[in-house]
Amino acid sequence: MKKFIVSVFYAAVLMLALLVAGCGSEKKDAAATAAPAEGGASSGIWEQSTLNKILKNKVLRVGLEAGYMPFELKSKSGDIVGFDVDIAKMMAEDMGVKLELVNTAWDGIIPALLTDKFDIIMSGMTITPQRNLQVNFCDPYIVVGQTIFIRKDLEGKVKSYKDLDDPKYNIATKLGVTADYASKKFMGKANIKLYETEQEGAMEVLNGKADAFVYDLPYNAIFFAQNKDKLVFLDQPFTFEPLAWAVRKGDPDFVNFLNNYLAQIKGDGRYQAAYDKWFGTTDWLADIQ
Repeated sequence: MKKFIVSVFYAAVLMLALLVAGCGSEKKDAAATAAPAEGGASSGIWEQSTLNKILKNKVLRVGLEAGYMPFELKSKSGDIVGFDVDIAKMMAEDMGVKLELVNTAWDGIIPALLTDKFDIIMSGMTITPQRNLQVNFCDPYIVVGQTIFIRKDLEGKVKSYKDLDDPKYNIATKLGVTADYASKKFMGKANIKLYETEQEGAMEVLNGKADAFVYDLPYNAIFFAQNKDKLVFLDQPFTFEPLAWAVRKGDPDFVNFLNNYLAQIKGDGRYQAAYDKWFGTTDWLADIQ
């Protein structure tokens, strides 16, 4: 009987040991399945990051449309210059890479980004829900809004965008930009004429072929400063529009770098210097086409 009890005891101990060993093995296997190899997941994301590719290729490719004063425009020598360009130059220099500017028509600029024609859009792009479904935006680097300038003879008759919401008025603006959408939303009763460039639309008012031009505050302020004798500027923005850099989705490393970079140049004074150069004066107009 004693031998039997001892045998049962040893059998129970052996079974318990096997169970413990099995559970330990299962836990080990489960842990191995749940956790990737050290650095595996983060390494894979980094390898696919646009930032990593920029550093490997030693080129920062920036998509923009040269024609939006003072963000990006062409000088008399044919170079693309402007506020966005100066920021892009700073960024490329701090990265230790070459800057490549890719001039792209506005209506195709997001598709061009998505098909890897360049790495980032730095072109005064307004954040909108519709665009944000296609691309990721970094923190806003400047906030603007839509403003209006009108023909001189309409002074006193048109005091705000509300007065232009009338079929008797012809409103000019650029095709496919937020000014286009704002005009249709707030002045939908007017006859809205769309143009390929902001310069074309602005000139329509200057030449008396349109009553008003709707566009972003910076551009309108500069155009008005050049033509004060023929225009009236309604300089109070009627929309809120944050502008930001756009990148492809699924790239947290690049977004992280860009947000921190913006904070850095705003903190060290370089952003303000570029802002003062392009928004504080119009000295640069003498070198523009």
